[in-house]
Amino acid sequence: MTANLNLPLKSLLVLGGARSGKSRYAQKLAEASNRLPVLIATAQAHDDEMAQRIARHVAARDARWRVVEEPAAVAAALLREAGPERLLVVDCATLWLSNLLLSGDDLEAASKELAQIVGRLAGPVVFVSNEVGLGIVPDNALARRFRDAQGWLNQALAAACDGVVLVSAGLARRIKPAPEPDIQF
Repeated sequence: MTANLNLPLKSLLVLGGARSGKSRYAQKLAEASNRLPVLIATAQAHDDEMAQRIARHVAARDARWRVVEEPAAVAAALLREAGPERLLVVDCATLWLSNLLLSGDDLEAASKELAQIVGRLAGPVVFVSNEVGLGIVPDNALARRFRDAQGWLNQALAAACDGVVLVSAGLARRIKPAPEPDIQF
């Protein structure tokens, strides 16, 4: 998997399904950037499985990484941590949104705030987020509410970011700015 867009971007949204390789892609971009990589980690270890997932993510990063654990106030953390010598990686927007949903926060307002600060950051940022709209319609109201809110958040971040990459099966495809067409008739 290549981790070089060959584009001067200040903000990037990396989308993909579960276990698609999106976090690894964002990590490689950050490590290849010649900047201090800063992880804004949104996960919370509410059970053993999540604790193991977090431990795997921690083990995959070397001593270059600065880690900021922030399950809710991501916009404030980005404003505080951003700088031209740093590359921030928010991993992941989906867990952040889930944290807000479970705490009863206003998802629309929080998503709007996050998207609005992207252009104000003093340095580059990469958002990692799940694409959840490609599967079946969830069978309960809470899951449908989350799926819809995730779709709206992804749309807001995609509009706010300079670039968007979709990762599937470890393969990244640039979707914003749109790649040059390679179809000939």
